Amino acid sequence: MRLKKLAIAAGVVALTAGGLTLPLAGTASAASTLKDDFNGDGYRDLAIGTPNANAVTVTFGSSSGVGTGKAVTITQETSGVPGVSERGDEFGENVTSGDVNGDGYADLIVGAPGEQVTDWASGSLNVVWGGANGFTKGATVYHAPSADDERFGEGAVFVDLDGDDHAQLAVVSAKKWWWYSESNKPEDAYGPEFEFVPSDVTLEGLTADQFNGAGTGKIYTYVLYGKHADGSPYTGWVRGGPGDVGYYSGRIDGQFAGSTTEAAATGDVNCDGYPDLVTGQAEDNSIWVFYGGSTIFTDEMEGMDKVTQNSEGVPGATEAEDRFGASVAVGDVDGDGCAEVAVGAPGETVDGVKGTGSVVLLKGGKGTISAGRAYHQATSGVPGTAEPGDHFGSSVRLKDINGGGRADLAAAASGEAIGTTMDAGAVTVLRGSSPYLTTTGATSFNGSDFGLPGAGISFGTSLR
Repeated sequence: MRLKKLAIAAGVVALTAGGLTLPLAGTASAASTLKDDFNGDGYRDLAIGTPNANAVTVTFGSSSGVGTGKAVTITQETSGVPGVSERGDEFGENVTSGDVNGDGYADLIVGAPGEQVTDWASGSLNVVWGGANGFTKGATVYHAPSADDERFGEGAVFVDLDGDDHAQLAVVSAKKWWWYSESNKPEDAYGPEFEFVPSDVTLEGLTADQFNGAGTGKIYTYVLYGKHADGSPYTGWVRGGPGDVGYYSGRIDGQFAGSTTEAAATGDVNCDGYPDLVTGQAEDNSIWVFYGGSTIFTDEMEGMDKVTQNSEGVPGATEAEDRFGASVAVGDVDGDGCAEVAVGAPGETVDGVKGTGSVVLLKGGKGTISAGRAYHQATSGVPGTAEPGDHFGSSVRLKDINGGGRADLAAAASGEAIGTTMDAGAVTVLRGSSPYLTTTGATSFNGSDFGLPGAGISFGTSLR
């Protein structure tokens, strides 16, 4: 691969090392190969980012799901994690995972884009090493590769850039896209050979998948999203490969024609064997589905759908304040092999209660997504009470937490009050079932369950 390597100042390298001995890649010793099984017990774990508290809470999956009994909260005050927790760091603004050091355990990847670095660009990305005993192996921290950057760590993914079956870390800041060599060492940072992000764009995040076909040697395409200086949404894509990175890139054009400022997820919703891209645009109260295949992200692109609450079979009706599409997630809820789409509408009015919020689950199936069902705190069996400003659905995640072969829904309510503590936030987990989610055995927890301060933290801002 022809790469453009970025020089990093010696002072930043020293700060990056953080005094930690970095674990070396070794033989996998865990029984699990899941990208988000941090302790190697064979169950996927749920990571909950709360940047207003500079914290990430990991609730470990089990046959009974997740709860408060088996969990750990990580901050920059946690032993082995570099840095100091300071107001405005936004540690936990975004969270992802992957086996970065090759030891067979998934590692926790945490963005802190607000962190201030003396005489350098703002932002950091922390990789906290997983292991059989949880997060006891310490961590390392990545900072922006160039001093003219800002808000490094706005988003990250850990996938194979060049198609050789070895994953690499890729990170976005407010203005740039970076990736690391297969050593994933903080000093081995690279930028695209061809710049493709417009100069007026501020990036908010990214996702990636093998939209043209999955499997070893298949190339990932990265989707970056944010907004232009005038506030209109930007969604761009860049294809990985063995060289000329940045040359094969483009945009999903149009102010609301599938562009997003804040929400994107991937998965095979139409059962054709290709991952699809789902984007949400709360300002337009819509989601778009771009169907994977040989024509996706080309001039001949075909197969895309716009869905709103006015679409046939979708619960509710489009209202200006609904913010339908503020969050999206993709996963197979009913176990039929076709992924469903969960859409957060945190501004939804339910039974006359304004802004209590809801999550709409749309069914995947042959051809396209179809009719759905809404879940909110007025739904029988869902913990809590529908109250103004709860914003249920502010973030969502679909993943099989209990090993039952069906994706479970985790949904945050960023404005949830706990007693008299306002905007404390809470996360509710509903189990996957057929034909829809079940509220039987639903669980809910909030920051106070894990020792976090309450008021204004919006527990569950990000979910992984």
